[in-house]
Amino acid sequence: MNLFGNKDLARLFIIFSSLTIVILVSWNVYLFYDRIKKDERQKMKVWTQAQQSLNLANDKQDLDLELFIVSHDINIPMINTDANGGILRHHNVKKSFAKDSTKLYQKLAQLKSANKPIEVNMGEGNKQFVYYGNSDILEKIKYYPVVLLLIFFLFLSLIYVFFKTSKTSEKNKLWAAMAKETAHQIGTPLSSLVGWMEILKSDPAVQSSYIEEMEKDISRLHKITDRFSKIGSEVDYENLDLIKETQFTVDYIETRHSKFITFKTNLDQSEAVFVKLNAVLYSWTLENIIKNAVDAMRGKGNISIESKISSQWVSILITDEGKGIESKRYKQIFEAGHTSKRRGWGLGLSLSKRIIEDYHHGKIRVKHSEINKGTCFEIRLKRVTQTT
Repeated sequence: MNLFGNKDLARLFIIFSSLTIVILVSWNVYLFYDRIKKDERQKMKVWTQAQQSLNLANDKQDLDLELFIVSHDINIPMINTDANGGILRHHNVKKSFAKDSTKLYQKLAQLKSANKPIEVNMGEGNKQFVYYGNSDILEKIKYYPVVLLLIFFLFLSLIYVFFKTSKTSEKNKLWAAMAKETAHQIGTPLSSLVGWMEILKSDPAVQSSYIEEMEKDISRLHKITDRFSKIGSEVDYENLDLIKETQFTVDYIETRHSKFITFKTNLDQSEAVFVKLNAVLYSWTLENIIKNAVDAMRGKGNISIESKISSQWVSILITDEGKGIESKRYKQIFEAGHTSKRRGWGLGLSLSKRIIEDYHHGKIRVKHSEINKGTCFEIRLKRVTQTT
């Protein structure tokens, strides 16, 4: 079995391997931490024993070793108290604590909770206690597992983004391949239809009105083929008046729908609004949105198309009176394959999003929607200056 040929298995393998490494490293850090902690306690015991020997020594006793141990800084915070808990001396404690008795006793309480105290026999029944904490290096090591976990979750996030991007890229390639294949399959019989049209034109028995309608439909098929062939290919752009192109498309769509659908246009045509546009793909986007609006209204209702123009952007708003969209599905409806129709493919809005955002660097979104009242889609494109 090819493990890395199956992306799901590869993903699980990477996640499991990463988790195993984090667990092993964390366990070794714990063992290392425990070992250093034990060594530091042993150092404190040696230091305390040397201090005790100094206190109990007589004038004839050689104390060179004890003096060396006591004078050597072991870099561990400690506080020495009497049997009643009064502070006698301290080492490696911040100066701000040393000058403030309240803070010093707070530090003592902290050290009491950190480690078990070491008892010092001062002779004649007197006892003292040494409370100590962790060295700086031990305090730093303590947080290493947390850092490793953060790195692990960051790594998981990167894996998730990578596989999601890869999956999206594969989907895009698939839809592009399907679009090109569709254009190819339509193109072959379309060429034959053009030939048959020429034959029909030469027949006086065929009414010219029939020929005209058939030519319109063939022209329409040519346009559809052109649209599909552009998906995944280099796209040509022109500086076009978006308001004019929108009106042209809406007028065409209006003639192809029943009288039960009323189109209300409110496009500001007081000035030309130029954008960098591929008219064929933009027209396709409008048709997809309007077709969805008609389906949402079940073939009866009002569709309004209006424009909002600013100094840098122009928005086209398409509003219907359909069944509406739940807010949690605002983004899902633009995903390839997502559809609420029994026989739908879920390609229309996905292609529209790709046309507007990937090809035209604009924005398409559900601006607002209310269940059983309607939905408003917004197409937003950046204006350009028309040069003469």
